[in-house]
Amino acid sequence: FSGVTNHASPSGNLMDETGFGAGGTVPHPSSSSSSSSPPSSSTSAFCSINPSSRHIVERQPRMLNFRVDYRQRSVELVLEEGSTVGEIKQILETELGVPVSKMQLKGWKAGDVSDSTLLKSLHLPKNNSLYVLTPDIAPTASTSKNSALQESLNQNFLLVISHREAQRDYSLNFPGSRTIQEVKRNISDLTNIPVRHQQWEGWPASASDDSMTLAASGISYPCHHLSVCRRSSPANAQEPTEECADVHMISDSEGDDFEDASEFGVDDSEMFGMGSSSCRKSPMMPENSENEADALLHFTAEFSSRYGETHPMFFIGSLEAASQEAFYGKARDRKLLAIYLHNDDSVLSNVFCSQMMCADSIVSYLSQNFITWAWDVTKEANKARLLTMCTRHFGSVVTQTIRTYKTDQFPLLLVVMGKRTSNEVLNVIQGNTTVDELMMRLMGAMEIFTAQQQEDIKDEDEREAREMVKREQDEAYRLSLEADRKKREAQEREEAEQVRLEQMRKEQEEEKEAIRLSLEQALPPEPDEESGEQISKLRIRTPSGEFLERRFLGSCKLQVLFDFVASKGYPFEEFKLLTTFPRRIITQLDPGSTLLEAKLFPQETLFLEAKE
Repeated sequence: FSGVTNHASPSGNLMDETGFGAGGTVPHPSSSSSSSSPPSSSTSAFCSINPSSRHIVERQPRMLNFRVDYRQRSVELVLEEGSTVGEIKQILETELGVPVSKMQLKGWKAGDVSDSTLLKSLHLPKNNSLYVLTPDIAPTASTSKNSALQESLNQNFLLVISHREAQRDYSLNFPGSRTIQEVKRNISDLTNIPVRHQQWEGWPASASDDSMTLAASGISYPCHHLSVCRRSSPANAQEPTEECADVHMISDSEGDDFEDASEFGVDDSEMFGMGSSSCRKSPMMPENSENEADALLHFTAEFSSRYGETHPMFFIGSLEAASQEAFYGKARDRKLLAIYLHNDDSVLSNVFCSQMMCADSIVSYLSQNFITWAWDVTKEANKARLLTMCTRHFGSVVTQTIRTYKTDQFPLLLVVMGKRTSNEVLNVIQGNTTVDELMMRLMGAMEIFTAQQQEDIKDEDEREAREMVKREQDEAYRLSLEADRKKREAQEREEAEQVRLEQMRKEQEEEKEAIRLSLEQALPPEPDEESGEQISKLRIRTPSGEFLERRFLGSCKLQVLFDFVASKGYPFEEFKLLTTFPRRIITQLDPGSTLLEAKLFPQETLFLEAKE
């Protein structure tokens, strides 16, 4: 009860915890509404300031804090220790909406207690935790369902999405609150397939609306597998035949513009009847493709259909990505970049592809030592797009070189080597060559690259050795700092623990002292020997050898005796009270029985013994 805090007295006067009013005077008992009757032990105790004075001081009741948990709710309560367990239940009935008759209040250290039990008699600490059980009230189904849905909204779902054309898998994490529409938009950014052209497999039947969240869609948790591809138009769904097929313009269901005729493998002149009666073969690469990866997939498929499956493995991706793959890894892993430029209008194309590019020796050598990237420049739009990419990555000189080649000099094979500051074109091989000459020129470029690669490996090894030494020094310094930090933290924790233990010890002592004072002040007055009533004189030997002596009325309850012993610093929880002969443990008797019933009359010598 340290410090002085103002409180209102029963009469409305301002009191502090010393019991004195704000003006320094002691209020007269007549100012209290209960001044004519002795104070109740369940609310507050009064002690006289002066034996000859009628002025009394009201002590503030001890307040107890409770935290009560019920299913998903918690209620904080503050009550006087003079309150009963039933009063707590009445408050909880209002807060939780649970009838007292169906409520079981658990968590008491003394076990189950009745509603009429005074909190004061339980000798509770200041802070307490309890919980409510309602076995007769089952949770509602809607509550469980909403709880499960809310939990799913907060979970993360791993979607493993397979892009079939690119033969690539994406592992993406989405919160349960993300909608199916948002997932499809994200996939559109990754694959360049517009949402309206996406064809999906793997969504459950319950995912019927793109506005649904992933949590409500019924997908598997924590991982769900899906696949996506570009929806094929009816004209492309059929295999090409020797005879011309009618060309139908297919409109998207959402009212999109007509697709370009080149996507159906038909020239504009053939669309309008200006071509020859026989169909042209499908172009190696569609004009104005949405992205380079899709264009390369089409190129690879068309090349295989024309010249067979034995051909170089073409890199699927942008020219920039191919350059990154070839030039910007570790020196030992770098390769030359071979750029194959195809032109269907050149008479050399079929011979070069079938006899040079599909020769086993050329295919093997390119696969081992090169990253091979291809592009079709038959259409002017695709050629212009290539020149723009070359200008960005290799400079205007390479672009101008490609521009100077005529159609009948195609196809071209450019051999590019990555250098520290810029990329260098080592060779431009034209279509009018032989297998032996092509192999010789590839091997000549490889010799130049190998010499440069050895220098790069040496420089890289030296740089890594320097960096390793620096990392080791940095790591040693970091470990030293970490050791100092841990040592300092351990010392701080030890000091903090000592302070905490000391504070805890003080709080426990203060709490024990408060309980002791409360018990001492609640004791009935000691009766006079000449009072004429049955008096029991008890002499109690303490563990230290001292004796406690006091007179009690024979009609007093044993609880009064126990409270007297506890008020002297020997609480019921730690000590037991025994008679000498015959040996009886008094503290095991019913606290409600009298001294006469316990045969502690007219006098008795008892002794205290610490519990084991």
